[in-house]
Amino acid sequence: MGVMGDKDDSCSKPKARPGAAFLLAQVGAHAASKFAGRLTELNLVPAHAGILRILAATPAITQQALASALGTLPSRLVALVDDLESKGLLERRPHESDRRSYALHLTEAGEATLQAIGRIAREHQQTLLAGLSDEEQRQLGALLQRVADQQGLIPQVHPGYGSPKA
Repeated sequence: MGVMGDKDDSCSKPKARPGAAFLLAQVGAHAASKFAGRLTELNLVPAHAGILRILAATPAITQQALASALGTLPSRLVALVDDLESKGLLERRPHESDRRSYALHLTEAGEATLQAIGRIAREHQQTLLAGLSDEEQRQLGALLQRVADQQGLIPQVHPGYGSPKA
C-alpha cells in the first residue's frame, strides 16, 4: 500500500481508445452538423442540397423516382420539393410520357445555388480534413467507400433520407 497521497498505479487502467465505429459516428455527426450550419447562409438544409444535386444529375426525374433514388417514401419528400419550388430553385413540369406525374427540373436559380453548395461542400471538406495530408485524405475516402459498399449504402445518398424502419 502506498503512503497517503501517493498514487497506487497498480489499480489504474490505461485509457482505452474509442473504436472505429464510435469515431465514425462521432465524426459523422460533427461533420453533418457543421455542414448544416454552413448551408444556413443559403437558407437551405442538407436535404435540399441532396435533392438539388440529384436533379442536376437526373433532369426531369419524377418525384416518385426521386423518392426511390433517396430510399424514402414519396410522402416524406413532398414538403422538401414544395419548399425548393417556393424558393424558385426547382419547378414541376408535366411529364412527357406520363400525364399523371410531373418532372422535376432545376431552375437557373437552382443551378446557381447548386454551384454555391459545391463551394460550401469543398470548404467544409478542407476544414474537416485539414489534419490529414492529401494522400491520407484519399486513403480515408477509399476505406470509407469500401465500408459503405459492404454495408449496401445507396451511393452518394445520405442515410438521413431513408424511410424509418418499423
